[in-house]
Amino acid sequence: MTLELDALTVTYGDTVAVDGVSLRVEQGEILALVGPSGCGKSTLLRTVAGLVAPRSGTIRWEGRDLAGVPTEQRSFGLMFQDHALFTHRDVGENVAFGLRMQGVDRAERERQVDRLLGLVGLGGFGGRSVASLSGGEAQRVALARAFAPEPELLLLDEPLASLDRALREELNEQLAALLRSLGQTAIYVTHDQHEAFAIADRVGVLCAGSLVREGRPAEVWSDPRTEFVARFVGHDTILELDGERYAVRADAIRLTTPDAPRRGWVVGCRFQGDRHRIEVEVDGEHYVAWQRDAVDVDVEVGIEIDHDRLARLDG
Repeated sequence: MTLELDALTVTYGDTVAVDGVSLRVEQGEILALVGPSGCGKSTLLRTVAGLVAPRSGTIRWEGRDLAGVPTEQRSFGLMFQDHALFTHRDVGENVAFGLRMQGVDRAERERQVDRLLGLVGLGGFGGRSVASLSGGEAQRVALARAFAPEPELLLLDEPLASLDRALREELNEQLAALLRSLGQTAIYVTHDQHEAFAIADRVGVLCAGSLVREGRPAEVWSDPRTEFVARFVGHDTILELDGERYAVRADAIRLTTPDAPRRGWVVGCRFQGDRHRIEVEVDGEHYVAWQRDAVDVDVEVGIEIDHDRLARLDG
């Protein structure tokens, strides 16, 4: 089953939130939509879900135009950042909610709830109070509830944003494995490019409501095409060489001794996990290198660039 968006535009008053976006999601594919806050990614997801009406353009599911089709008739599953679990129902009742709405009998509901809680690593949690859950456990319950009605398309809006970094990374890996094991078609919205690259088959980057880059994660990272995308995916150094603009991948820069042909001064050094982010000014240009060892600020260093690891930018 295929989702097709054709020139989709969404406005709030005079503000254009989504601007002529066209894309396609194939059956079993995970598409991640990324971009900074306010770029339109969540609005786009909610428009696909039927929660927001587009000003123009079309949304088709298996060739069927979804204009006027209400959310509950689209066979799509929704999962949002706040989980929205029912606090007056236990875990099992939360997971079973969609099945109850479908008229599934009690015995089958219980069987499905047990299966789904097992899939998300919460076997035996059916009778637990929602209030007793940790953030990660609540996330898993929300995921099991989204899977329960067997949606044709799963829409996830910043589902891990409220969790700490370590738990986000753990659940991101588990979620990616689960989606692929089930062959689930999904659109995953996040502002974290690392999260998107880890889970998605394809990534779409949005800027001011427009889809500015789309492709497989490795393609988008190695060939961002524009400065906006390059900086968003983590290429901090943008240079002009022989009249062309290039994004310099972090692994392309190496610090050397100050007798190198290209040299400058260290203006910043920050520890970030397993590496240090070193900022160097060279004749007014800004370079960023990553290495394990720290470097003192105001020290002169040389810069070597691996030209095979540059990405040419348009414009």
